[in-house]
Amino acid sequence: MSAATTPEPESLVYTPEQLLDSGDYEAPLIANGVRCHGGFESDGQYRSPRTLHRAPAITAWKAQLASQGHELIEIDRALMPPQYPSVEQATLLLEHGVRDPVARALTIISIVEGFGAIIREVKVPDLTSLIVEPVEGTALAHLDQGLFEAHARDESGYKDEGGHKQMWEAARDLALESPHIPGDVLMRMMGRSGQRQKAKRPFPQLDPTLERLLQMMSQVLVVEIFAEGTFDWGERVLSDPKVSAAPKEAGDMVRHIRSDENPHVEYLRTALSEVRARTLRTVDGGTIAGREVVDGLLHRILRNMTTTRRSEQQADLRENLAEAMKVAANPKALLEEFDSLEADWNPPARTGFEPATSAEG
Repeated sequence: MSAATTPEPESLVYTPEQLLDSGDYEAPLIANGVRCHGGFESDGQYRSPRTLHRAPAITAWKAQLASQGHELIEIDRALMPPQYPSVEQATLLLEHGVRDPVARALTIISIVEGFGAIIREVKVPDLTSLIVEPVEGTALAHLDQGLFEAHARDESGYKDEGGHKQMWEAARDLALESPHIPGDVLMRMMGRSGQRQKAKRPFPQLDPTLERLLQMMSQVLVVEIFAEGTFDWGERVLSDPKVSAAPKEAGDMVRHIRSDENPHVEYLRTALSEVRARTLRTVDGGTIAGREVVDGLLHRILRNMTTTRRSEQQADLRENLAEAMKVAANPKALLEEFDSLEADWNPPARTGFEPATSAEG
């Protein structure tokens, strides 16, 4: 099948060129002077990049899974920790001229988006030798045949086109009029990452390359789903004309990013659901149910992120909050009002993926 050939809607096999094809746009997306991916149709509607064939491909793989009697993974949105600072807290700060904490939060988001490019470095082993059932014509078979590369390009850009990193930076700079960016953001993020202890392998009976692949996919899926709260926060704050210098342009930028992220969630949950419906070979010649592995990984990741994500955001912001508030007329009163807007949040007791084995630890 040539790259120029448009697959039929029911096609299950695609070339990398097709999965990376954006097609033609009526007009490009320019983000604060930077040419970014995606573009606009003749009716002015934004169309995400690399979805000309990727979108129907994901739809076809999902339909195939359903026709085989298998369900798609569903992660309860109630597990998603709220963004910190909240919309109300961020708006309060900006109304009082305190921009550094919000600029810091937006910068962290843009850096994390840029890190998404590492997914192209994830090694995909020979799945036909590690999975009992066939994988041809699945999302799994296309991970290193365009899906991971498309994901990486969406996040960090490609060649002379900006990606989500540049789009978040543009939204920040448009709304906050090119604010001062705290110089310690990246170093603090790296320092926190370096402090995390390396966890023991949850499924040592698996081929290590396969285990790393499934761990990475599960981790990224959870991050992408939790990012929905970040998009909502960013859209509401940056679209507010009371605190945003460019409410339409900045808000639209976040909406475009949100649209782009949908294929990421859908191909990851489809591929992991395909694993969940299959049987995996172990290094000792035995087998293990894919459901046990995927559910075990998702449970561990969800349990960790629901307990650490909010506290890490709070630590990032509050370390310099008092200093940032000194630009306000009454910093003490502002801090008290800021804290009064703090909402308690406790994660649900269950993740929905509780394993029945010792892999939970």
